Amino acid sequence: MQPHRHIGACLAAAAVLIGTAAAAQDTTPPAGVALELNAADLVGEACRITFVATNKGTAPIDRAVYETVLFGADGGVMLLTLFDFGALPMGVPRVRQFQIADTACGRIGSLLINGAGTCTVEGEASDVCASGLAASSRLDIGLQG
Repeated sequence: MQPHRHIGACLAAAAVLIGTAAAAQDTTPPAGVALELNAADLVGEACRITFVATNKGTAPIDRAVYETVLFGADGGVMLLTLFDFGALPMGVPRVRQFQIADTACGRIGSLLINGAGTCTVEGEASDVCASGLAASSRLDIGLQG
């Protein structure tokens, strides 16, 4: 009966090793784009929103354009627009600002990145801008992706 114990112990050890290897793979950050809503300032009659965008992928992004929905503080859709983030080099944060005309920043409740309208890498269409998107906000205005 003791040989069965050794087999059981070997199987348990193998399961631990496989679980450890799977956990190590899970800690690798996904390739894609990290977008952080960093600031919102009233400039005249417009709200200027500032993003920090970081390409966490393995190749420079030639152009990233995101379809963005602005929701009011009451949750209703205010505006659907495109934000052109331009080129995003690998691993280097880029600051991008966009002005929302005739809009006080306090009226904006949240933003939703609805998808990537354009994403090109090495001259070809890519899904890296949307599939690996990580959205965050430093403000009371939420950002979802």
